[in-house]
Amino acid sequence: MNDLRGERLQIMLSPEELSVIDDFRFQHRMPTRAAAVRELLKLGLAANGASAGNGMKSSNYGVFSRGPAGHRDNDPNGE
Repeated sequence: MNDLRGERLQIMLSPEELSVIDDFRFQHRMPTRAAAVRELLKLGLAANGASAGNGMKSSNYGVFSRGPAGHRDNDPNGE
């Protein structure tokens, strides 16, 4: 993979999601959060293939499901 990174991707994370990323980072002795996120993306894409299902909402891809006060409920189908 090319080490030159010309694109920036910004995402919003819950405190719980950030904690999981930080835990992964420190367990694997990674230098930055960005390195940890790139590695997690690689692992996720390898495990699930490179394409997401059509018609999926972005809220279906959260790390944690949210309760009634959040944007997601406990239904994994997002319904």
